[in-house]
Amino acid sequence: MRSKHNLRRLVLTIVTVLFIGYTLLFVPTGYLLVRPGSAEDLAGFVTVEEGDKDHDGRFYLVTVMQQDASPLLLVYGLVNPIIDLQLQRQVVPPHMDPEEFRDLMEQWMQESQNLASTIALRRLGFDVPVESDGVQVVEIGEDSPAQDILEPEDIILAVDEREVYLAEELVSEVQSRPVGEPVRLRIKRDSQMMDVSIPTTNHTDQPEKAAIRVFVQTLNWQPRLPRDVTIDVGQIGGPSAGLMFVLEIINQLDPRDLTAGRQIAGTGTINLEEEVGSIGGVRQKVRASENAGAEYFFVPQENYEEAAMAVRHIELVPVETLGEALQFLEGLQE
Repeated sequence: MRSKHNLRRLVLTIVTVLFIGYTLLFVPTGYLLVRPGSAEDLAGFVTVEEGDKDHDGRFYLVTVMQQDASPLLLVYGLVNPIIDLQLQRQVVPPHMDPEEFRDLMEQWMQESQNLASTIALRRLGFDVPVESDGVQVVEIGEDSPAQDILEPEDIILAVDEREVYLAEELVSEVQSRPVGEPVRLRIKRDSQMMDVSIPTTNHTDQPEKAAIRVFVQTLNWQPRLPRDVTIDVGQIGGPSAGLMFVLEIINQLDPRDLTAGRQIAGTGTINLEEEVGSIGGVRQKVRASENAGAEYFFVPQENYEEAAMAVRHIELVPVETLGEALQFLEGLQE
């Protein structure tokens, strides 16, 4: 009898341990763990017609990794200063499945590439016309102030009477104002034109930034490039590599090595006015760059203080414009 009793206790203990282990490792918490990703040599992704990749130095694209946070990973994220935790429903809209969200991020990456090609070739003196059919609303967040004002498939044509052709232009225009200040949009719904006003709120990832919490994409935009530029980054998505794409494209067409033989990583969106915009995940990107051996890291000025929290030995180079980045690179040539 004692033997059977001990066996039942042993089985109960094993089952309990397995249950606790499963709970800690696999039960979803509704959070995403954001950690350092990788730093990738852009010369392996970007090819410019008549360009030269034979340089001693390197420009790097930097990524972050996201994964579902189990209870154990949630605790790890809370105690690790380089890890961020984000509510999954604030990253992926509730009515958009993960595959649709990935498709949207890939479209944003494609737009970032087209934009970078346009900016780089214009900087080198080429004429590059840009047009589109406007910016389309894809999804409206549950906590968006645009609820009951905008609808999916609305086409945004102007912000405060200024025409916008790209999703990135819309984001920049909204973020240029104080949080809470309304934004006026001219939209096309079916065949009707209308003007609407939407109060802004805090950006999900960057609370100091204004946002209207809608997901958008550019409709039918394709620059007419005088040189073929091919960029293939696989499954990497989002617009935050814009600045680094521009620098790599210029470097392949410039007779000099803009890196001066150095290993240079960085991040930041960029718009047609060559302004470098802030991004999320900057601490993770700094750490990924250090892990890859980069010496310098271009960081949007607005992200500088946060980036400095992650620095161990890399040198941060804060920039607000493409011109400032090129000026720093010019100094490396001396």
